[in-house]
Amino acid sequence: MDTSNGSSEVDKLRARLQSAELPANLREKAVHQIDRIALTLKYGGNLSQIDITTKYIDWITSLPWNKKTDDVLDIQKAKAVLDKNHYGLTNIKRRLLEYLSVLIVQKQKLPSGVTHAPQLFFIGLVGTGKTTLAQSIAEALGRKFMRIPFGGLSSALDLRGQSKTTPESEPGMILKAVRRAEVKNPIILLDELDRITPESRASIMGVLIELLDPEQNSNYVDYFIDYPFDLSQVLFIATANNTNNISTAVLDRLEVIQMPSYTDEEKLVIGKSFVLPRYLKIAGLTQDNLKIDDASLHKIIRPLGYDAGIRSLERNIEGIVRKIAFKIVAGEGTSFSINESNLKEFMS
Repeated sequence: MDTSNGSSEVDKLRARLQSAELPANLREKAVHQIDRIALTLKYGGNLSQIDITTKYIDWITSLPWNKKTDDVLDIQKAKAVLDKNHYGLTNIKRRLLEYLSVLIVQKQKLPSGVTHAPQLFFIGLVGTGKTTLAQSIAEALGRKFMRIPFGGLSSALDLRGQSKTTPESEPGMILKAVRRAEVKNPIILLDELDRITPESRASIMGVLIELLDPEQNSNYVDYFIDYPFDLSQVLFIATANNTNNISTAVLDRLEVIQMPSYTDEEKLVIGKSFVLPRYLKIAGLTQDNLKIDDASLHKIIRPLGYDAGIRSLERNIEGIVRKIAFKIVAGEGTSFSINESNLKEFMS
């Protein structure tokens, strides 16, 4: 990079910093970094740091330091959302409505931004509705929804970020999720906490304690940003298949909600009223294009034996809908009925 290009980059950084809404101390810190680069440039020094500083300025000016969504404080809407998205689960829905009621009362009675409701932790087998319940809470509150997968997570630095010493350094998954949300109060799903790699479990649990503790998360420091970011208005929701690998300190900061297994009769209703309509809509089809009788649905529910969740049911119905879409495109008809006599053709 020649000096004229370097000066141009420095001017762009100053302009971006000037137009951004930032904490005063952080702005001052960033100005000092830009000044150092400008000084290096003036005396013909090494410009290797300009890429790192450019990335840093991009990040701090893109984070939502003050932006947030307004919560929808309507318990009747919340009930309607839960009923629309989930069949049964009466006790869990009641607990979630009580949880949301506490948030609503706090928003109405306490100073702005002050909440003390516990973070939720859904425990259950695959396909029992953990993720979709978290999405429903976000929908009910009118909040942005972000998901961080913990399956195979191998380093606390993936969450916490890396110090900005090389061009490859970057923030951690927490602030990446906040940046994508573009608001400081999204719902962030910490998904599959029980699947963290064993060698990094202790260090990752340490980060989780800070994230989930209301006494600490208002000053969360990502190593790349190197400045406290307020996560106190984030609602964290965690999931896992079991609690065997979750530290006691983390569990103490979570409200555990055990997800039940679904009965075959519940799955029949879910398949007819929720899963089939959803996949038909995704495929651009209607219920006039495909009908599945109850006897066939029972066999779709248990193709290989008992399944506690509805993941297999969803996969099977999605596969059937795709086959129907193919037949329609191939000119084989526009309306199909599946029964025990022809089910095998659509399940192969």
